Amino acid sequence: MKKYRQPFLLRQIISFCGLMGFLFLLTDCESGSATGVQDRGETILVNAANYSLEIQKAGFRFQFTQTDGQVIAPFHPVSGLLLGQEGTSAQAVYSTRLAKEEAGQLTLEVETKDGVKATVLLHLQAHSVKLGITPEMAGKYTLIAQTGGLGPAYGMADHAAVGEGGLDLMLKAFVRDTLGGDNGRQRMMSNFVIFPQHGFATVNMETSSQKLVRITAEEQAQGAHGVRDLPAMYYFLGNPKEIYQSYLEARNEEGYLVYKPKPEWFGVGWEAFGALAWKTNNESVTDNINQYLDYGYPLTWMVVGSGFWPRGAGEFDAHGTPYTSETKSEAAKKLQATTSFGMWDKDLYPNPKDFIDYFHRRGLIFTIGLRIGFIPGGPFTPEGVEKGYFLQDDEGVAALQKVGFPRVPVYLLDSNKPEAVNWYVSLCQKWRDYGVDGFKEDLFHWPVHLQDDLIDPINRALMEDGVYIMGRNNYLGSPADIHRFDDFNYNQSQDRGPINGLAYAFSGFPYVYPDIIGGTGLATGRFGEESKEKLRIYLVRYAQYASLNPAMAFGFGPWNFDEETNQLCLAAAQRHHRLQPHIYSNAVKAYHSGFPHTMTPLPLAYPNDPNVYGLADTTRRAYQWLIGESLLAAPLYGDDYDTATTRDIYLPAGKWIDYDNGQQYEGPQTLTDFAIPIDRTPLFVGGTGFVLEQEEDKLLGRLYPLNEQADVDCWHMDGETKSEIHMDVKDWNELTIVDESDGEEVPYKLVRHAYQFELVAGHKYSIQ
Repeated sequence: MKKYRQPFLLRQIISFCGLMGFLFLLTDCESGSATGVQDRGETILVNAANYSLEIQKAGFRFQFTQTDGQVIAPFHPVSGLLLGQEGTSAQAVYSTRLAKEEAGQLTLEVETKDGVKATVLLHLQAHSVKLGITPEMAGKYTLIAQTGGLGPAYGMADHAAVGEGGLDLMLKAFVRDTLGGDNGRQRMMSNFVIFPQHGFATVNMETSSQKLVRITAEEQAQGAHGVRDLPAMYYFLGNPKEIYQSYLEARNEEGYLVYKPKPEWFGVGWEAFGALAWKTNNESVTDNINQYLDYGYPLTWMVVGSGFWPRGAGEFDAHGTPYTSETKSEAAKKLQATTSFGMWDKDLYPNPKDFIDYFHRRGLIFTIGLRIGFIPGGPFTPEGVEKGYFLQDDEGVAALQKVGFPRVPVYLLDSNKPEAVNWYVSLCQKWRDYGVDGFKEDLFHWPVHLQDDLIDPINRALMEDGVYIMGRNNYLGSPADIHRFDDFNYNQSQDRGPINGLAYAFSGFPYVYPDIIGGTGLATGRFGEESKEKLRIYLVRYAQYASLNPAMAFGFGPWNFDEETNQLCLAAAQRHHRLQPHIYSNAVKAYHSGFPHTMTPLPLAYPNDPNVYGLADTTRRAYQWLIGESLLAAPLYGDDYDTATTRDIYLPAGKWIDYDNGQQYEGPQTLTDFAIPIDRTPLFVGGTGFVLEQEEDKLLGRLYPLNEQADVDCWHMDGETKSEIHMDVKDWNELTIVDESDGEEVPYKLVRHAYQFELVAGHKYSIQ
């Protein structure tokens, strides 16, 4: 598959710099070899600045160790590589020969007992090793690379929480000899796995649905079936921040690009389907949004997901023939989903531009649902068929595919063809001409045999054009502003939500949006027989949990229960809005570093603390994460949301202050049976003690008396401007804050347990 890559000259410069850097990283004191490679007869040893790699030639068994000799990833007990032609079982490599040694790269030749030969390339960098396998003979193969077992392991996005395998954030006995699963639910796709305790991670960057992953006590293996080669098997080594930085660089280099997100998505949103189900029109949408705004909900974005296309097809068909009632109904069905670019139902949305402009004036970005499925007979479908823009069968004919919606088989855009992507983007412009700001990408239940990054080239093109994208399908990269769960409803396990979000963060998808608060069933009345009190608690606990996620959105109006429910949900929305600058600052940090700063699972922040492993499971339900380096979220959520009133909360080493009441704690400790009534969600301040907030259009720096010395970078809502805060406090009672950009002393006051001052974006501050 053709991927977007950096310009050729830039790639050459990067490659040259990387290789030159490697010359300095690797040294062999005994032989004087600049690459630090020793061929010892039965083994090959590579000594790097941050790790050593040893390869046993018999079996190509390989092991990573730290520079002090401690094992990071052990030898596989049988073989490090398995090769097999299609139709045969993959066999262990029998012999290995070092064929060529260059700066930063080794070329090896391997062979199995049954005569399958392959070339193995190793590209060595400071915190990564890229392994490529190319069999000598043409054809399709099963290719697998593996080490011995290690754990705990995390990642794999939707595979960890949705569908086959149940719910388990920690990947244990995770065996998928064919990784492709139910793409209706498993849409945020990844095969990245990290072992934080070992300082190790791995991913086979392969888009086919025939990937293989095995994570057991005996082995960790990745590979693929039915492929010509395995060009980009990566191993990452170092602490979590070093690993995610290297993983980010690898994703961008291999074409799985990560984009800087837009700030509005990190505010409070609204989705029409959760609010109104199918009853959307000019009046119902406007009235519902106005209710939220009148109550004080600080909405910044909205989605009218579907139903805006023509429900009636006019009076005449394209040939001027009058419709009958039957033919008109059939014609209308062909305008659903993406077949109706730029076409609105004239009765439900009589003046769409004025409709959208109204919400723009109220400060919201306006988005709609979008898919890449084209209905046969739709207005744009014949052009796509004629020009070969849709996926084709083996005979080169546009192939109909069954998806979740529309209900009829559709043609799917062939994203491998740049001309098809450009055509699709030009059709999207028909919506944008009305003022539509972006799209909720929403293809689901698509065939599992298609590549995992089916949607990514389209989303990349739209992101590069400045379009707002809510991502629902994805593989490895991040061509979206936020990462939305698959539908998360009342009648599902409520443990799935927190586990799903944390799995996203481990996988490098940190801009988590945990679906519409209350799901979609409340608006449709699907849960009418349930206890109203249980549904009320469900809505409030969901809102409290979502408020500490990177993004949150409402649907069903909380006022439909009672005023207390409404006020509790409003408070959750206002908390999220207040923290939006802090969340977005960390989203930009995540974009630059790859590290999931917006939602950092505790094993990534404290990899050497054994107490942080095993917290987030369906028994203990200690679903905790950091927001940046100063906030610890510990919401009460899970299947016991309606009965539980306490949680055991773990506070890692350091000082912590309760965000709500100012009570101080010293970690590490577990707060046993910590009371969490329905009107609060625990949030603790620690680390640097610095939090960025907003209040009445004012940007506020808030410093909690925790850490005497720290340096903090704050990215602002334009994604480009940065403020730097240097702290060197010797006496909290004699605090001085100086704006170094103009030399002026800045006034502050003690508000809600923190020293608070107005912060000017882009200025530098010294706190003494």
